[in-house]
Amino acid sequence: MMIRSPDHPSADALLSAEPGAVVLIVDDVPDNVAPLHDALDDAGYTVLVALDGEAAIRRARQALPDVVLLDAVMPGLDGFEVARQLKADPQTAHIPILFMTGLTETEHLVAALEAGGVDYVTKPIKPREVMARMGVHLRQSRQSRQGALERSQARNALDAFGYATITVRARDGRLMWQTPLARDLLQRYFGTEAPVTPAPVLQWLERLLPEFAAPPAPGQPLREPPRLTIAHGPRRLSFRLHQQIGDEDEAHGEPGDWLIVMQETSDAAVLEALAQAFGLTAREAEVLYWVVKGKINRDIGDILGSSPATVKKHLERIHAKLGVETRTAAAAMAINRVPLLQPRGG
Repeated sequence: MMIRSPDHPSADALLSAEPGAVVLIVDDVPDNVAPLHDALDDAGYTVLVALDGEAAIRRARQALPDVVLLDAVMPGLDGFEVARQLKADPQTAHIPILFMTGLTETEHLVAALEAGGVDYVTKPIKPREVMARMGVHLRQSRQSRQGALERSQARNALDAFGYATITVRARDGRLMWQTPLARDLLQRYFGTEAPVTPAPVLQWLERLLPEFAAPPAPGQPLREPPRLTIAHGPRRLSFRLHQQIGDEDEAHGEPGDWLIVMQETSDAAVLEALAQAFGLTAREAEVLYWVVKGKINRDIGDILGSSPATVKKHLERIHAKLGVETRTAAAAMAINRVPLLQPRGG
């Protein structure tokens, strides 16, 4: 068996690296582009060309190529600035950039990597070497994007089961990601949207993270962090700290992003049962529900958006329908008649 040098991969490996991938070549000298263009085209790649930096940025944003082969030194907008602008744009930030450069000084190569390049090849360009390196980065990029897509799909799939998810960066409390259901729930309960994390959630995290961010000591069982529950009328939104999904922020000595699972529950069934059991209107059922929960008229008014006087009138009609004279008697009758109101064992 013949062992090939890493600098001379097999022709089959080169030709089948990433069939159908779109490659953008950026070089201000057409004669430099032609041999590489022909080699990539023969290998089955779709090849685009830009002859200056401005055209490169426009073409990248329009076509979203799978990889950019970028000349470092060009008049006008040079390759380093092109790379910086592509990496600063969320639409193109994921595209791997390989620099093509005649500059071999260490500081130039470092500048290429700092500008966002993942690799570089030196001129004169050898098409086989370019394709070998390009194939590696193309596969890594596609695997990374596929993994991110699968994670996103998995999180969004939770929405169908009534679970919403968000990620919050522990260092500064920034809401980094949310499913569609999570966005709707946060807007409805708190009137906030990303990247703002609601204040009650931040306060909850500040209490939990010092204790639960670190793994348990040897021999100690895992403990479920306390949940946060926010009431909104008969509905409740709970937050559960699920897991750390970001890399540790070494600069600050703190964890990265935390995945939080949210779920909304409702006592709509309880309200319907109260209304049916005693012939109450929907609003009367809500008032009785909160009486059972021990709320006074002023609190019930705040919850329902009514005045205490209006709550009192509803309560008088409830007393008449139940045949009782006090709120305590009304609450006791409701609990006895509606099993859903009875405390659950646990």
